[in-house]
Amino acid sequence: MPGQRSTARPRARETARAELRERLAKGPPLLLDGATGTELERRGVPCELPLWSARALLDAPEVVAEIHAEYVAAGAEVLTADTFRTQRRTLARAGLGERARELTGRAVELARRAAEAAPRRVWVAGSMAPLEDCWHPERVPDDVALAREHAEHAENLRAAGADLLCVETLGTRREALAALHAARASGLPTFASFACDAQGRLLSGEPLAEVLAALRPLAPLAVLVNCLPPSHMEPALAALRACGLPFGVYPNLGAPVAGAGRRTEDLDPAALAALARRWVVAGARLVGGCCGTTPAHVRALAEALRG
Repeated sequence: MPGQRSTARPRARETARAELRERLAKGPPLLLDGATGTELERRGVPCELPLWSARALLDAPEVVAEIHAEYVAAGAEVLTADTFRTQRRTLARAGLGERARELTGRAVELARRAAEAAPRRVWVAGSMAPLEDCWHPERVPDDVALAREHAEHAENLRAAGADLLCVETLGTRREALAALHAARASGLPTFASFACDAQGRLLSGEPLAEVLAALRPLAPLAVLVNCLPPSHMEPALAALRACGLPFGVYPNLGAPVAGAGRRTEDLDPAALAALARRWVVAGARLVGGCCGTTPAHVRALAEALRG
């Protein structure tokens, strides 16, 4: 019956969210997926600024779907929808600002199809990125814009049916707090993830430990670091371990080497998996990959976590 279908999906999503909380509290470490943008590029799909990976929602949605399906087959338990750059502010730079809700919904639906085809529980996370360039904390907008625009993106993700929100690649305390307030208002469980330097500081220079303490009253489901190379991980891990919240890591493979077709820490899947075992021993409850990682890396991580 149509009425039964209209209520079944929201109920299923609420069950999924309850299971996620239970899993983080009591289950084995949770396996995240790997990169989207660099994986699109590896498959020949351009990811130019300002839209980055969101361009593929228009030009190559079938490749986005293929990547999600391959991460599921590799063992990922959380798929991150391709919404890192579907905020109105970014889309407006390509003349697409009025399509923010539509393209956010399209991205979540592509991930949802792969999740629902899986033979096990797979959660769909909506990505919430900094409103401006992640690597330029000085460009963070004013507080009014932060509150309004993160709230709009969080609501678009909630309406699209995401199971949780992942506020990621955060570089300043001010934007972290604004984005988390917006995510909390959506009612969805939320991960908060930070990009850090080799000394365990956000790109703004603020110590990760101090920022984690400031956001704790907002009760994120988990805190993480992402898009930092494995060689920078230890100071961040120390701050994460001390914060008292479930924590995780999804590193990149270093910065691109111009003209070389590789990255500065181009670890093969087995090498990344060996590091992941150490991070889990240190207490990580979530593990995955960021820029440069592939389904092969996620498959190796899955084998390491099972071991």
